[in-house]
Amino acid sequence: MHALLSAVVDTAETVILGKRRQLRMALCCLLARGHLLIEDVPGVGKTLFAHVLAQVLGLKFQRIQFTSDLMPADILGFSMPNSDQTSFRFHPGPVFSQIILADEINRATPKAQSALLEAMEERQVTAEGETRPLPEPFFVIATQNPSSHIGAFHLPESQLDRFLMRIGMGYPSPEAERTLLAGLDRRILLKKIRSQLDTETLENMMAQVAQIHVAESLMDYLQSILAYTRIPNRYVTGLSPRAGLALLAAAKAHAFIEGRKGVTPEDVQAVLPAVTDHRLVSRNDDPQNTARSLLMAVAVA
Repeated sequence: MHALLSAVVDTAETVILGKRRQLRMALCCLLARGHLLIEDVPGVGKTLFAHVLAQVLGLKFQRIQFTSDLMPADILGFSMPNSDQTSFRFHPGPVFSQIILADEINRATPKAQSALLEAMEERQVTAEGETRPLPEPFFVIATQNPSSHIGAFHLPESQLDRFLMRIGMGYPSPEAERTLLAGLDRRILLKKIRSQLDTETLENMMAQVAQIHVAESLMDYLQSILAYTRIPNRYVTGLSPRAGLALLAAAKAHAFIEGRKGVTPEDVQAVLPAVTDHRLVSRNDDPQNTARSLLMAVAVA
């Protein structure tokens, strides 16, 4: 399994240059049955990242471009009369796919954003009075521009919490950028890559991740992190139990990718920034009061 996942990352890196850490975090998120938020400035490859991931994993993919006039029915689907005009037939929306790219999600209104809430949490959609299951695996990759950009809406805390991880792309290294400038168009390379996994193999991996061993001492370590965030006057809101479950699931997935049968503190530390930085807001608006400072404080305590 470890070799298969390495092949996934290696293949994706032929198109997405110098983003091995982000690719590994995305795989952690998928194997933990979570959803991924990518936040960064325009033009750094957020959309291409999602396309490449879907292609290399061999999963059915749909892109939804979020705009200010997007309606929930554009995401979920709608019913139309049949030709005999005596009954209606439901036409599934793009959400009925295995990987969904919610592109520039914070450019849509909160009403449209909320259409994804049930799908992300329950893996089902209720439309026209009927509940319909979504395909498995179901993985939402949402991209957003910084909220300071014109035309962007803040994602509500309830929706941010549905994303197991948030990552940034960052600018490429000078070497990667030189290769990018001198090489073929990334879209051409995208068409040439082959999928490295199939749905059955991926679901088998997810089942194995769920069985990764977690020692009592590791549980103590994780709980100490959660407890520290709930100390008054440190953060606006401490990490919730759902955040704790997300951190544990991501750590299990990281251990699996590393080829370990049990979770170590290093696994927790590796995924902590991606899992917690979009959930924690410092009471003093200190931008340095993030996951890394949290780890240091817990270690001292």
